[in-house]
Amino acid sequence: MTDPGWWLGVAAVFVVAGMVKGVVGLGLPTVSMALLALWLSPATAAAWLVLPSMVTNMWQMRPWPQLRVLARQLWPMQLGVVIGTLGAAWQFGALQLASSQRWLGAALVLYALWGLWGRPLVIPASADGRQQSLAHAMLGALVGAATGVVTALTGVFVIPAVPYLQSLGLGKDALIQAMGLSFSVSTIALAISLQQHGGVAMAEWAWSALWLLPALAGMWCGERLRGRLSPQLFKRCLFASLLLLGTYMAVR
Repeated sequence: MTDPGWWLGVAAVFVVAGMVKGVVGLGLPTVSMALLALWLSPATAAAWLVLPSMVTNMWQMRPWPQLRVLARQLWPMQLGVVIGTLGAAWQFGALQLASSQRWLGAALVLYALWGLWGRPLVIPASADGRQQSLAHAMLGALVGAATGVVTALTGVFVIPAVPYLQSLGLGKDALIQAMGLSFSVSTIALAISLQQHGGVAMAEWAWSALWLLPALAGMWCGERLRGRLSPQLFKRCLFASLLLLGTYMAVR
């Protein structure tokens, strides 16, 4: 870790991850965990990305006036995320399983396969509005809990949260904002789990602040590129890369 090239490599990881998030609205924790876990323990990698993830997610939750409406709709899912993350961390430890990197690789493979070939899910509407609201709340809570378990085991919180959010029929801006909300809650729950059950030293949290600047720089570049690149092409390249990387981590 004393090699300057090593530090430049880590900074480059956060620049690339931030750029991905700036273009497609997600991917900073996923890309960061996928690359950093090749060099670091999953728990240390997750601790390093907490602050960059939190700040960029807060930025993504704009505009604030519309956030209250989404929070009312998605609170069962967010509650499930917290319960699932803290419960799984208490049971297994936050990213402390010997097979954490293998689980991370498997999660990346599933996410990449869904991104490349999966069809958007559609939740059917019910004639009874009250029944539909109750069903959506229960489904959201279950999806949130499952996302929390995956978060505690792998540090990645896109599965099954993102497919579920895409199934709600939200507009483009509302979907980006909803992902920012969900990712923020997941990041906070993961940080609490790492502190309580992850065996992360206090010094590791300071490094998280160091990587905030390259992550923000990457996100700024990604937002500028968003209007120039085809999001569909970019997503295909991203998911193909994650598929290869996840396969390597799962089978090595």
